[in-house]
Amino acid sequence: MVLLTAGQAGDSPLFLPLMRHLSVPRPTGGPVRTRPDRVRGDKAYSSRAIRTHLRTRKIGAVIPEPADQQGHRKRRGSRGGRPPAFDEVDYRGRNVIERYFNQLKHWRGIATRFDKLATVYRAAVVLHAVITWTNTLSDMT
Repeated sequence: MVLLTAGQAGDSPLFLPLMRHLSVPRPTGGPVRTRPDRVRGDKAYSSRAIRTHLRTRKIGAVIPEPADQQGHRKRRGSRGGRPPAFDEVDYRGRNVIERYFNQLKHWRGIATRFDKLATVYRAAVVLHAVITWTNTLSDMT
């Protein structure tokens, strides 16, 4: 699933709509999974709405807490609550996604966003994903 924002907008506002579209088929058949075990994200995804959504769906959040949020929590003292759990070792696995986006930006049209229409830009991103996927399959054989 690929959702687009405006070029100057952040990614985190589309986190909740993206989670609604999440579906992962099971290799053995059966119903598709709509709830991952964990979600990894950078500090931009450390909002109250995102953390609450993940907590209500019993999804683990591997998201670091930004320094300003730490300061606000500490300033409130005992009313600030506990710091969110953070697994540094698991967070290192986030580099897989970062490497893919780095590879995606090697396509000049995607990196500079020359396309005026969002549908054309989205099509280029999906085409790149398909090419990467087929190359990955051919490397495995």
